[in-house]
Amino acid sequence: MNAVIKAYDVRGVVGEQIDAAFVTDVGAAFARLMREEGATRVVIGHDMRESSPELSRAFAAGVQAQGLDVVHIGLASTDQLYFASGKLGCPGAMFTASHNPARYNGIKLCRANALPVGQDTGLARIAAEVTTGVPAYEGAAGTESATDLLDDYAVFLRELVNLDQIRPLKIAVDAGNGMGGHTVPAVLGALGAATIVPLYFELDGSFPNHEANPLDPKNLVDLQALVRESGADIGLAFDGDADRCFVVDERGEPVSPSAITALVAERELGKEPGATVIHNLITSRAVPELVEKLGGKPVRTRVGHSFIKQQMAATGAVFGGEHSAHYYFRDFWGADSGMLAALHVLAALGEGTQTVSELMAAYDVYAASGEINSTVADAAERTEAVLAAFADRTASVDRLDGVTVDLIGGGWFNLRASNTEPLLRLNVEAATVDDVNGLVTEILSIVRA
Repeated sequence: MNAVIKAYDVRGVVGEQIDAAFVTDVGAAFARLMREEGATRVVIGHDMRESSPELSRAFAAGVQAQGLDVVHIGLASTDQLYFASGKLGCPGAMFTASHNPARYNGIKLCRANALPVGQDTGLARIAAEVTTGVPAYEGAAGTESATDLLDDYAVFLRELVNLDQIRPLKIAVDAGNGMGGHTVPAVLGALGAATIVPLYFELDGSFPNHEANPLDPKNLVDLQALVRESGADIGLAFDGDADRCFVVDERGEPVSPSAITALVAERELGKEPGATVIHNLITSRAVPELVEKLGGKPVRTRVGHSFIKQQMAATGAVFGGEHSAHYYFRDFWGADSGMLAALHVLAALGEGTQTVSELMAAYDVYAASGEINSTVADAAERTEAVLAAFADRTASVDRLDGVTVDLIGGGWFNLRASNTEPLLRLNVEAATVDDVNGLVTEILSIVRA
């Protein structure tokens, strides 16, 4: 059960770890929890995977059996489901395995107004009830209805970011055969100044062209080529459920999600000076430095959307960003929306005359390694070995999430053990590429010894 009901969501191989009967039980357990919290209905969306319609219907059956009504919105991105949860004021379930391969599927759950459901806020209880048997409900079954909220979602986002006055832009977009092919035409297609150059917009859960995971550089290659060949001003790449957006500049070079976080933070602080901005602990230090410089309050958190969302709610933060290209907005119920982040980038680009590379230079201050994974037998032992090797160069050690080591003279690194795999994850940031490469080589020689 722990292999499927994870820290943030439900995810596994269809037919082996997840099937209709299992999903029906998850729906029933979720509905019981939500009913106790006062909910009367649940909104359900799904991505383009072959198994998603059947599984979403099975989940709905479990919800209805517990007396709650179901509202189906059909094909949706994850942030479109969050929009529906906010607009309808009810809990939600999104059927997707995000960027995972085709054989996977899963469920992202939220409370009303897109509030998170994580391991400590409901998933552990759901897992326990599915294991022992979900108690039957003696009342009447819930009803079922359907509504299409795609246009409402698109209008809502465009009202949050004014793009009326931007210059004409050619925008190359790689949807990766995922839900970006569904949402991009609705949101960006209505912009008179935007010319969309589409790539892999056909909804296909077998992912025939490449994995829908833009965090892996190999999955950006086609978009990079398209930007260069088409002379696009900017490239956007979405993951499978289109809740994350990656940016490629006019040269075809990837833009760091940390730099995007800094840019959007500056725009949001321009609207609300002194506001709080959330960033996770492996986001570039350029983000908190810029927020402080602008008079805002940076708040650092662990990696993971449930932690970011909790801090968004607790602090009233206007915005939050992660290194993985998840971007969270108070104006979007504290939930993440890659599309909304993309609109901010397009607005910043279109309001001026700079290229993307020129625009982002101010925010891309340091060199970074990106996340490097190593398979290890004992993550804790390897971490302590690294700490010992760097003891005489360490300015401070923080254990908020793994270990974050600030080095004397500048630079830092973080080592985090995976919650689900025998992996140790390394992130390094320093002043120059050479500094980063040197630190990576030294640390990996210890980790992989």
